[in-house]
Amino acid sequence: MTQTAQLERDTASRAVDSMFTALEGRLSQMELIRINGRVVQVVGLVIESQGPDVQIGDLCEVRFRNRDTILRAEVVGFKTDRVLLMPLGELSDIGPGCDVLSMGRPIGVNVSEALLGRILDGLGNPLDSLGPVPAIDYYPLTSAPPHPLRRQMIEKPLSVGVKVIDGLLTLGQGQRVGIFAGSGVGKSVLLGMMARNTEADVNVIALVGERGREVKEFLERDLGDSGLARSVVVVATSDQPPLVRLKAAFTATAIAEYFRDQGKNVLMLMDSVTRVAMAQRDVGLAIGEPPATRGYTPSVFALLPRLLERSGAGERGSITAIYSVLVEGDDMNEPIADAVRGILDGHFVLSRDLAAKYHYPSVDVQRSISRVMPSVVSEAQYEAAGRVRELLSVFEGAQDLINIGAYKAGSNPKVDWALGHIESVDAFLKQGMTENVLFGDTEDQLLKLAPK
Repeated sequence: MTQTAQLERDTASRAVDSMFTALEGRLSQMELIRINGRVVQVVGLVIESQGPDVQIGDLCEVRFRNRDTILRAEVVGFKTDRVLLMPLGELSDIGPGCDVLSMGRPIGVNVSEALLGRILDGLGNPLDSLGPVPAIDYYPLTSAPPHPLRRQMIEKPLSVGVKVIDGLLTLGQGQRVGIFAGSGVGKSVLLGMMARNTEADVNVIALVGERGREVKEFLERDLGDSGLARSVVVVATSDQPPLVRLKAAFTATAIAEYFRDQGKNVLMLMDSVTRVAMAQRDVGLAIGEPPATRGYTPSVFALLPRLLERSGAGERGSITAIYSVLVEGDDMNEPIADAVRGILDGHFVLSRDLAAKYHYPSVDVQRSISRVMPSVVSEAQYEAAGRVRELLSVFEGAQDLINIGAYKAGSNPKVDWALGHIESVDAFLKQGMTENVLFGDTEDQLLKLAPK
């Protein structure tokens, strides 16, 4: 045999060996036998199946009989020898005997820089008409918060272009705050202003449980093209199954974590965490969990810190999170509002009385607080903000006497001081929805408004 022929033979032999080695590796990773379960019954929102072998949080496929359609569902519990699954879609046409196959993994979302400018559903699938999102990584929807000893300190302010917030309730990069509001007091407009005007690198916006009509209004009127271009929007409207509405909050958080891990400063807006809690309540009640405080199940109050603690400053990058909280009857002490307020680093209260006076943004400065403000602003700005708060407090205390004409000028120097400056303070606190004020300009206006 010639040397050339021997060389060709050796090369072919190595190629065959390499091919068989690759096939052996792939075969070793394949699940050659997939053991499926079968649907036994459907009760309300819950599918009960006999098998398969799964864990809490695993993703399963329910295959319709005599059809190619597949319904995805998540394992949410067990009852004796049955698996309890919550659907991630409509339950129509499900019946006893349908196959249930485990995917062997929890649900997650595909992530990449291409997410910017996209609108997704609660499970991370495109809702717009721009086609699939190219993915470079896969993030699970549930993950551990950053280690408490490895988080960065919050030392830098984050401007959102809204004077009342930048001046008197300054946010820090990596802070978590709540916007507490009833319906119809300008919450969506305020969120849109912050998303358009913020200095953050990326916005991640979760609209959970919104009316279908309001979604397009928010995108086109409040957010606008400029805001959408630097944002990722996750939408789960009120007609979606409760598990999808719940997962929308986790999908948005996972996407925010991806951009944070790239070293970016992310602004995450979630509207609203109350509807997330309601979705978890629906899931808990459906699987037999007992109601506790005002009908909310214990799992709701266990869920809130797990979700809210995932935002904040990380080892690199940060997620500054703003969660809106719907308060029933403007009751700021209802269970969800009270639980969320105890977890977050501050709260902004929107006042119906201010909104009725056409005072927008309708932020009640006296009832609002940013707990990190002293660490992120200059001493001069912090003192000026304190003087404005004092002025508002003095004026509020004397307002009844002033309104009925019972107060005489000169009776109280502090009241005279408040009366002399209240109009300029009100002008500072008001802002048009299309107006964007730079952080430095806000600080200058505040220092001139409340000099020492």
